[in-house]
Amino acid sequence: MHVVIAGGHGQIALRLTEILAAEGHSVTGLIRNPDHAEDLAAIGGRPIVLDLERADAEHLGGLLASETDAAVDAVVFAAGAGPGSGAARKDTVDRAASVLLADAAERAGVRRFLQISTMGAGTEPDPARDEVWAAYLAAKTAAEDDLRARDLDWVILRPGSLTDDPPTDAVELAEPPVGRGAVTRADVAAVLAELLRNPAVARRVLELRGGDATIVAAVAALA
Repeated sequence: MHVVIAGGHGQIALRLTEILAAEGHSVTGLIRNPDHAEDLAAIGGRPIVLDLERADAEHLGGLLASETDAAVDAVVFAAGAGPGSGAARKDTVDRAASVLLADAAERAGVRRFLQISTMGAGTEPDPARDEVWAAYLAAKTAAEDDLRARDLDWVILRPGSLTDDPPTDAVELAEPPVGRGAVTRADVAAVLAELLRNPAVARRVLELRGGDATIVAAVAALA
């Protein structure tokens, strides 16, 4: 399997790369900062420097179609503007870059598309939160709406509050509403890897938090 991950230096993306590479899969990570290439290569990934805020669908689609080591089987959108960014970049990264990757996947004939969204997407933001949070939720909602309208084998994954705790392999994964809760980044990456192994799970919006089921069992129950 050959997987291309947008936002390849993100914390979840790095964990996913490590899982897949350890199993012998090919992983290409799209990164904006060339200084991050060494980190990706050290865990078995193949870095490609590409700024998703400046790229176009034709160029990115050509890149997906021309990968020479193995045909691309799936793409994962794991990019995000990150903490400290303003409302404008929530739109250009969390929405527009996802739309760009989906456009490119369609051009390249890559059907499998996993999108990392967030718990709360598709709902009105908490009025107690600031305008940047509202822009983030709006961007994630718009990215989801765009992907659901496409003829791709997509899965939208909405994790709860992310923690850096060790992996637990104990999750609740289901169509909404699941309810808010925390989940480790390591478990999110492991769920993504299991979804990639199970292409029968498609065209589903899934929410994820800590729970009682093993990851293999939770994904198998959806297949």
